[in-house]
Amino acid sequence: MMTLYDAFVPGCLQLLGSLSELIDKAEAHCSEQSLPAERLIEARLAPDMFDFAYQVKSCAVHSIGAIRGVQNGNFSPDTAPSPTSFDGLKARVAEAVNDLRGLSRDDVESLSDKPLTFTIGDKLRLDFIGQDFLMSFSQPNFYFHATTAYDILRANGVSIGKRHYLGAVRKLA
Repeated sequence: MMTLYDAFVPGCLQLLGSLSELIDKAEAHCSEQSLPAERLIEARLAPDMFDFAYQVKSCAVHSIGAIRGVQNGNFSPDTAPSPTSFDGLKARVAEAVNDLRGLSRDDVESLSDKPLTFTIGDKLRLDFIGQDFLMSFSQPNFYFHATTAYDILRANGVSIGKRHYLGAVRKLA
């Protein structure tokens, strides 16, 4: 039987691992092309979309940040500034990976029926139970931001492909 942990945490760890490698690829691209790091860190797909750094930060927010939100009973978008360097982005991803790895199955399972309120200031309030928040709100957001980060790099000439997005897939030994 698949648990909430199985449905949420391993996928986050897989894509956070690939994001770390994508950040390395972006940094190498800037070095090889003599580009300032800001060219990719601040790159976006469209003028009204958030930049690469925000996409990476949001993957941390919608993985371990979502778990913490359910644990605390509330979740609001992270309005802290995004990291402004490749090292800062890698550190943000590494922290999320480390914290996710520190969770037990029981830690996550205990959140299934826990109530949570999502708010954006006074503009929006949505009530969830933990399982629904993680699976119908944060997980889709996580994959959206991971895909958008990949797409920004690809659109800016970084030599990456689908295997770089997928990262280390789980398979039989």
